[in-house]
Amino acid sequence: MMRGGGMGGHGGGMGRMAYRGMDGRLGEFQDEELGKPYDHRVVMRLFRYIGPYKGRAIATAIAVIVYTGTVVAIPWLVRMGIDAIGDGDTGRLDTIAIVFVSVALIGWLSQYMHMILMAQVSQGILYTLRTQMFRHLHRLSMSFYDRNEVGRVMSRVQNDVLNLQEFLQTGVLGFADLLTLVGVVAALFVMDAQMAALTLAVGPVLILALIFWQRRARTAFIRVRQAIAVVNADLQENISGVRVVQSLNREEKNRQEFDSLNANHLNANLTAGRLSAVILPLVEILMAVAIATVVVFGGNRVLGGSLEIGILVAFALYIQRFFDPIRTLTMQYTELQRAMASGARIFELLDTHAEVVDAPDARELPAIKGEIRFEDVSHSYVDGVEVLHNINLHIRAGETVALVGETGAGKTTITALIARLYDVSSGRVTLDGYDVKEVTQVSLARRIGMVLQEPFLFSETVRENIRYGRLDATDEEVEQAARVVGSHDFIMRLRDGYGTVLDERGGNLSMGQRQLVSFARAVLADPSILILDEATANIDTHTEVLIQQALKQILHGRTSVVIAHRLSTIRDADRIVVLDEGRIVEEGSHQELLALGGAYHRLYTMNYQLEEQSPVG
Repeated sequence: MMRGGGMGGHGGGMGRMAYRGMDGRLGEFQDEELGKPYDHRVVMRLFRYIGPYKGRAIATAIAVIVYTGTVVAIPWLVRMGIDAIGDGDTGRLDTIAIVFVSVALIGWLSQYMHMILMAQVSQGILYTLRTQMFRHLHRLSMSFYDRNEVGRVMSRVQNDVLNLQEFLQTGVLGFADLLTLVGVVAALFVMDAQMAALTLAVGPVLILALIFWQRRARTAFIRVRQAIAVVNADLQENISGVRVVQSLNREEKNRQEFDSLNANHLNANLTAGRLSAVILPLVEILMAVAIATVVVFGGNRVLGGSLEIGILVAFALYIQRFFDPIRTLTMQYTELQRAMASGARIFELLDTHAEVVDAPDARELPAIKGEIRFEDVSHSYVDGVEVLHNINLHIRAGETVALVGETGAGKTTITALIARLYDVSSGRVTLDGYDVKEVTQVSLARRIGMVLQEPFLFSETVRENIRYGRLDATDEEVEQAARVVGSHDFIMRLRDGYGTVLDERGGNLSMGQRQLVSFARAVLADPSILILDEATANIDTHTEVLIQQALKQILHGRTSVVIAHRLSTIRDADRIVVLDEGRIVEEGSHQELLALGGAYHRLYTMNYQLEEQSPVG
């Protein structure tokens, strides 16, 4: 089975993982690509999305500042209350109590406003990001999807955007924690600079410990993410290929391989868990040392009369408030790291440019008759590896041309270049004299219909699936298109007829029925050029008879390019073009090519002769 990256080493260790960037190039993960607690480029890029929510973002920041002020003020009020008790001033104590309650209410209200407004801002940004990514993915060229697995693309839109939510929610809380630290330190030094300096002497020890821990923790958390990525990849591969696994009796071998990957994931998590278990107790110990310092040193000063008891109590409360943000920030470390990595991957996707784009002066392709010309066309999917070599081909308007050849001969590439799913490497493709590169892609798509070997139906009603390429079609036109291709009868036998909602990918229909719905969709769009890419390869003989009858009406008066492995589809073509290793080697009718005794004769002998002898043709 394939593996997402290298796993191994001694004692369950893990090596570097391979990855494939959005440009399709293989490489190794670098630390920057796996995330860091703060990535300035990602944060600045995210700030651009705040524009529509600027007012709420400012209100959120104000609410955070107000809330932080209340957090810092409460110990100070406790000090003032204790001092009032010591002085026996009940009037001042009553006033402080009222102020205390007021500050607590302001703190509650500001925190509530902050959470409500931050949710609106963060969810609005996430909504914008998802929408932008959805639109961008539809604009990207087919070559992008050739290089990137569907799972990786889905991970960008779902998992990475979800990880960003952690940053948008915890990032502002982290800002509040930093403000709290500054406020607490300022309050301590205002109260008593000497004791503040002594109390915060544990600070350098804490900073050094966090620096050392951060380096170790970052590596450990990266390994956890690497390990789960490989486990998920192996799991997905085994589920998708379960038929092959069972047919080849690979269950035990694959279980052993999965156990090995799972054990690496377990070891990585245990290491990360040990590191997490170390840092929080260390913070607690340092906080206890700081409080003990306050109690011992401050207590002696209180007994000596040089320090008020209220300041001593306030110092103890402030020390707790000083370490609480540190504890919180430490716990948020992995979430922030994950969010920065996800943000970098999201913007990598959004920065990926489509390779097939409209020219600046592209014009609308008007109604055409359907004449197709290939003029010295060569094409490469990968630089230096040509799959088509100097193709010259003229397909007259209204003509049906069948493309035949061994697998890899270039048949599908020719149809893809007609529809401009890719741009030719050299030469040009024209429709009625219009270079496909010089017209808009939208207008080109309106003139071309495609029916593929694997029909894709959406989780909508049968009616909406047929109407998919022509949204303004009436119900009567939808039904007429279905009648033309012979699908009306079976559709009416479905539970809700044309209103039947299909399962994912049309799973509640047979392959033949899905193909007939796909044909109806193409008929309703009424294209000038129809491309059939092995559209009858996976259907039963009875359904093929229905389709062959429908094709005579569908293809009449319409330019058609047909890729087929069935003789019945090919021999009715006006012309057959034989391809071999990216070159046209023969052209002519079925009988003419058989008489030549060349490449087509060999294909016919190997693939079609038994079919022709079959009673159902």
